[in-house]
Amino acid sequence: MGVLAAQTSSGSSLEGVASAGRALILLSAFRKGDEAVSLAELTARTGLVKTTIMRLGISLEEHGYLIRGADGSYRLGAELFRLGSIYQQAFRAEAFVMPALEKLVAETGESASFYVCSDEQRLCLYRVDSPHRLRLHVRQGDKLPMDSSAIAQVLRIFGTPGQSAPKAATKVPIYTGGERDPHVAGMATPVFGPGEGFAGALCLTGPVTRFTREAAKRASPILVNVAADLTRSLGGVLPSR
Repeated sequence: MGVLAAQTSSGSSLEGVASAGRALILLSAFRKGDEAVSLAELTARTGLVKTTIMRLGISLEEHGYLIRGADGSYRLGAELFRLGSIYQQAFRAEAFVMPALEKLVAETGESASFYVCSDEQRLCLYRVDSPHRLRLHVRQGDKLPMDSSAIAQVLRIFGTPGQSAPKAATKVPIYTGGERDPHVAGMATPVFGPGEGFAGALCLTGPVTRFTREAAKRASPILVNVAADLTRSLGGVLPSR
């Protein structure tokens, strides 16, 4: 009897895990822009049968994760908004950005920074300096003009609402030399946050005598890969091109 009870308990646990997995699949089926999604559409997106979705929907609705409309369609509930707010408060971008910058410096030898737009200027939010004595001296918190530098171009193109056409046509990373300072070169690429929301510009900078176009070409795949990893860490999605 004890063995039978243990087997029954184990089976129930496995079924509970499977049910939880199906519930998460159902919640993950909702996409940006969805208001209410029909039962047929959820079936197509998840591969779950309608009866399973309806059964899961009852439990999720009881706990505030889903709301079922009079027409049988579903939309996300307020409990997800509450959890999202808690996540945002607990989330610290620095914990992900700084290791990315340190990796860039270790692999390229040039200074790495993360910029965002602020009051029509570009703000150096995070930075790790190059080990070389000859380097650009910019500190975290410094604001610079939105000029023609690679950093400013990325911020302007990807951070400006309604610029979908230029975004699609822009080849990144962008490299410039001597745009703001005749002695400084830079290369930048966008990083994205949740969904396809623009988070900021990830960049490398160095003296034009060392960070030449050829040197930037060698560093380009490193910058792109680190930016992609950082985008995923921030919960973002790389835009389809």
